[in-house]
Parts: sequence; structure tokens; C-alpha cells
Amino acid sequence: MAAYAVCVRDGQILLARSPGPDGTPEWVLPGGGMEHGEDPYDTVRRELTEETGYRIEVTGLLGVDSARRVVAGGRPPRRTDHHGVRIVYEARVVGGELRYEVGGSTDLAAWQDLDAVPGLTRVRLVDVALRLWRERPAGGRLYPAG
Repeated sequence: MAAYAVCVRDGQILLARSPGPDGTPEWVLPGGGMEHGEDPYDTVRRELTEETGYRIEVTGLLGVDSARRVVAGGRPPRRTDHHGVRIVYEARVVGGELRYEVGGSTDLAAWQDLDAVPGLTRVRLVDVALRLWRERPAGGRLYPAG
């Protein structure tokens, strides 16, 4: 379980940069995994502050992204059935200063032009979240699932 925020202002979206599985940097939504017993609303606020330096106000629930995949790896090699459930909120910045996370899962935070997002190396969730933000589907789920 994880919670993420879509923060859009003046035609830009707030994103963070994280090393991808192969080490290539990729852009991600600010957010991340819930701690045991933590409310997702608190998770998204904590994670966004950790990764960007900003404090946010959650202004709405955009939807839930559920993705399942089987991954191979580890020693000895084995297949793991991973199911990620990601809650996507809409939020606005209410304080703080943009800064980079040190010693965490990201190394850079920046406002990116919405029109430039298709040209960025990014995780799938960025596209899913932007569709949720633009389309506001009833029930908070994109059909077909994706």
C-alpha cells in the first residue's frame, strides 16, 4: 500500500526523481509506502514533505491504482508475485521550500511542464495519475484498468 500526490500549479506538476531498477533516473510522483498502522492521508503528507520539502493540503481523492506483476530476482533466484495498491490524491502546496531528499528514495524534486511529461523517463504511475487528474472518473478507476 502506498499513497501519492498530484500537485499541479501554473501548468506544471511536481515530480521527484528516483533511480530506476537498472539505475537510470526516472521521474515519479511524490509519495510512497505506508508505515504499519499509518493512515494513507498521513502517508502522502509525510512522504511529500520528505521528498520535496513542501507541506501540502490534500484537496481530493483522485483514485486507486492496482497493479500486479511477477518479478524474478534474489539469491537464490525466485519469482515473487507483487501486488501494489496506490492511492492517488490531489493536493496543493501550502508551505515549505523546495529541496531535495538526502539519503532517501529520491535525489531531486522539480516542477515539470505538463506538456513535457510525455518526453520524460517516468514510471507508469505518473501517466495513470495524470489521467485520473484530467478525467476524474466516477469511482476513481480508469477503464480499462491501466
